[in-house]
Amino acid sequence: MSKSAVIIGSGVAGLASAIRLQLLGFDVSVFEKNSFPGGKLSDFTLGDYHFDRGPSLFTQPENVLELFKLAGRNPKDYIQIEKLNEANRYFFEDGTIVHGYIDTQKFDEELVSKLGERKGNAVQYLSEAANLYQHVGLIFLDYPLQRLKTWFNKRILKALAVVKGKHLINTVDQVNKKSFASPKTQQIFNRFATYNGSNPYVAPAMLTMIPHLEHNEGAFYPKGGMISITNALFKLANELGVQFYFNEEVEEIVKAKDKVSAVQTDQRTITADVVVSNMDVYFTYQKLFKDNNKAFEISKQERSTSAIIFYWGIKKSFPQLDLHSIFFSENYQQEFDELFVKKVLPSDPTVYINITSKKDVTHAPSNGENWFVMINAPASQIINWEEAVLAAKINVLKKLTRMLNTDIAPLIEEEHIWHPGGIERDTASFLGSLYGSSSNDRMAAFFRHANESKDYKNLFFAGGTVHPGGGIPLCLKSARLVELLVKEQFAG
Repeated sequence: MSKSAVIIGSGVAGLASAIRLQLLGFDVSVFEKNSFPGGKLSDFTLGDYHFDRGPSLFTQPENVLELFKLAGRNPKDYIQIEKLNEANRYFFEDGTIVHGYIDTQKFDEELVSKLGERKGNAVQYLSEAANLYQHVGLIFLDYPLQRLKTWFNKRILKALAVVKGKHLINTVDQVNKKSFASPKTQQIFNRFATYNGSNPYVAPAMLTMIPHLEHNEGAFYPKGGMISITNALFKLANELGVQFYFNEEVEEIVKAKDKVSAVQTDQRTITADVVVSNMDVYFTYQKLFKDNNKAFEISKQERSTSAIIFYWGIKKSFPQLDLHSIFFSENYQQEFDELFVKKVLPSDPTVYINITSKKDVTHAPSNGENWFVMINAPASQIINWEEAVLAAKINVLKKLTRMLNTDIAPLIEEEHIWHPGGIERDTASFLGSLYGSSSNDRMAAFFRHANESKDYKNLFFAGGTVHPGGGIPLCLKSARLVELLVKEQFAG
């Protein structure tokens, strides 16, 4: 008789966990409160404009492709992926535009030409980032940190040989200041700390490995937009026999001594040999276990940044913009002080624009573009987000109008706005934080919640709020860790 598994939530980690456990021989049921799969990795349409709702930058596609290969399927039958030539295009207030080429040598030449950077600096930096990622990063990302056997392994000796003192005692910003001559180059590389919602002026220099993913391994675009990832995984899961229950919210995880025995939804009780929560770990304890003490302990860990996102249908084409474009603030450190210390919206925010119609012309009318416009926001309960959004919109429009030398407001034909309060409400993300806890502390990786429960043998966790962290690659890695732990428990 096969064993049963229940997945709570169908975010990308929930989908991946469902696929992996189904392939292990479990009968898997997924419960999702929304009417669609994907969580933040979903989409919607405004008039003639199509938008991806959440994540927009795609790295390490092998984490997605692996799932199809495990199932004995050809990934190309489910998803088409294009490697980009340029990861980001960077805009500065003085009119400087830097192309963030994927090719390391070409990117190095761009920094020399545009910013007066020393030749070879970027190549050397990215080589160190690759070495750090391969020998240290993969230990933290691919293995359960709470297990002693993770640390009693020859991998650790290799890692210790790679780690330099600067990675242990400095911040991201301090290393970047020593590595690059140009303040603009420093700002470009500081920005990578925001990929897990952290502050480069506080976060440990170990995070300087993050640019490796983009500039050594590459950035990619899934044809049809990021929703294609969700659609492909959902299709595979259905083909494998995973059962999905939409518009059905889990209300309680039922405990039985040192195990969990079932989940209670708003419609039924279903028993399970394994339960995997893809829900924010804070709300897993606060809502599903009614354990306010445990939830409070989790809440004491500093949250990552959240965001205000403007989805704008723009009735004009901007050839100077790319798939991913960044408009930097003039005082980057002030921006992060406002985000993490003062807990307010930045007075001069860095603005990120994603335009998928640059790749898929059907996502916007001809001579129009679908702008996903995002600024970082603090994860906070004390801000009146309806008022804050109005001020933020004025700020963003002034900045883009000035830097693009075009009045943007009259070009907005469609609009939808998502703010931290809405993100928390719609996706059950505590305080609207996009990546769970921040990585501003040197011990943050160890403080992040594990993928297995200490209290219940058959309860596991996947997603951006648990180990190894937020973002599509890490969420998919969390599902792989869940598979490893479940397999270990049910071996034989």
